[in-house]
Amino acid sequence: MAKYNLKVNGKMRSVDVDPTTPMLWVLRDHLNLVGTKYGCGIAMCGACTVHLNGMAMRSCQLPVSMVGTQEITTIEGLSEDASHPVQKAWLDHDVAQCGYCQSGQIMSAVALLKNNPNPSDEDIEATMSGNICRCGTYLRIKEAIKTAAKN
Repeated sequence: MAKYNLKVNGKMRSVDVDPTTPMLWVLRDHLNLVGTKYGCGIAMCGACTVHLNGMAMRSCQLPVSMVGTQEITTIEGLSEDASHPVQKAWLDHDVAQCGYCQSGQIMSAVALLKNNPNPSDEDIEATMSGNICRCGTYLRIKEAIKTAAKN
C-alpha cells in the first residue's frame, strides 16, 4: 500500500492503495465517485472515461501510480447541476436510453469539443468510435455533440 495525493475534480484527495490499483477503482471504491462506470475492464468500451489534464483517458487501465500530480476530472466534476453544455445537449436530445455508458460518452465528447470546438461528422465519429453504446444511441450522441458545439 502507498499513499497518493490526487487532484480530483479540483480538490486534493488522499488515498492509501496498492500502486497498481486502476483509477476506476480508486474513484469508485475509495473516493465514492461512482459516475465513472466499469464496462469491459480492458479499455475498449469507454464507460470508464475520465479526463487526465483535460484529455480523455480510460480509467480501468490507468494505475494510480501513473497519475502523480495530474488533474483528474470525472463526470461529477463537469458541473454540480448538469449545466455543462454537453450535459445540457444530452438532455435536450434525450440521448440516454439505459444510461450506463453515458458518463464515458459525455467525457469523450467534452474532450473532443475542448480540442476541436467545431468538429465535422467525421471528427465526431472518429473520436466517439471508442465508446460503445449497447442501446445504439449513436445518432442522438452525434446530434447532441453538434448542439453542444454551438453553445
